[in-house]
Amino acid sequence: MNRHQNSERHHTTNKTNSFHFEDAYVNLAYENNSDSPDDTQQNSDDPQMNKIQEMGSVLTNNGKHKIHCLTIIGQIEGHYVLPSQNKTTKYEHIIPQLVAIEEEPEIEGLLILLNTVGGDVEAGLALAELFAGMKKPTVSLVLGGGHSIGVPLAVAAQKSFIAPSATMTIHPVRMNGLTLGVPQTFEYFQKMQQRITTFVSKHSKMNPERFYQLAMNTEELVMDVGTVLDGPDAVKEGLIDGLGSLSDALECLYEMIDNNKKDHGHAEYTEEYSSVEEKAAMKSNHADTKKKTKKRTTKK
Repeated sequence: MNRHQNSERHHTTNKTNSFHFEDAYVNLAYENNSDSPDDTQQNSDDPQMNKIQEMGSVLTNNGKHKIHCLTIIGQIEGHYVLPSQNKTTKYEHIIPQLVAIEEEPEIEGLLILLNTVGGDVEAGLALAELFAGMKKPTVSLVLGGGHSIGVPLAVAAQKSFIAPSATMTIHPVRMNGLTLGVPQTFEYFQKMQQRITTFVSKHSKMNPERFYQLAMNTEELVMDVGTVLDGPDAVKEGLIDGLGSLSDALECLYEMIDNNKKDHGHAEYTEEYSSVEEKAAMKSNHADTKKKTKKRTTKK
C-alpha cells in the first residue's frame, strides 16, 4: 500500500510539474511572439515599419547624413501582374518614390540594394534611366544576385558595389507568350538588346562588344545562352566599380554627399561673389554716367 501510494503521489507530482512547465512555456512564447495583438497594433502605428513592409524602403536619419534606402528584390513587375507567390518589385511604386527623393531637400543621398532575378525589360530600363538621371548621390550594392535586367539597374547608380559572393547573369533578351516567327520579331529583339547594351556600356567601364560577347556565350550555361559573373569577375570585367559590403557602400555614399556639399557651397560662394562684383560694376558705370552728364551740362 505504501509503495502504491508513493507511486501515485510521484505520478501526480510529475503531472503537476509538467502542467506548470507547459503553462510557463506558453506564457513565455506569447511574450516573445511578435504577432501578439499589442505588437501588431504597435507595428501598424509605426510609419517606418509600414513603409518597409509595403514599399521595401526606409529613410535613415540616425547616421552621418540623412539617406533613403531602396530595395529591389525578386522580379521587376511591369505591365503584367505576376502570380501572388512571386516576390516582386512594382515599378509603379518605385517611380513616385524616386521623384519624391529627388525633390525632398532633407534627403541627401540614395542607397540601392539589389537582389533580383530580373523581370520586365521596359520597366527595368525605366527605373534605370531614373536612377541615372538623379542629381543626388546614388550608390548601388548587389547582394545575392543582380541578374538580367538587374544589370542596368546596378550600373545606373553613380557608384556601384557588389558583394564577393553575389553573381550577375548577362544574357540576351527573351519574350514570354505568343511570338511571331517573322523577320520583324528578330529585328525588334535586336533593337531591344541594343538599348540594354548601350545603357550598360554608357554607365560602366565595359565596352559594347564585350557585353555582347558575354551575352551570346554558349559555353557556360546548360539551358541558356549567356554568362554568369561572380563579384570579383564583375569588377574585373568593368561592369561594377568595386567589391564591397554595406559599410563600404555607406562610406562611399557619405563621401559623395560631403563632396557634393563642398561643390555646392563653392558654387554658391562663386555666384554670390560674382553678383557682388556685378553690382559694384553697375554702380561704377552709373557713377561714370552721372559725371559725364554733369560735364556736358556744364559745357552748355
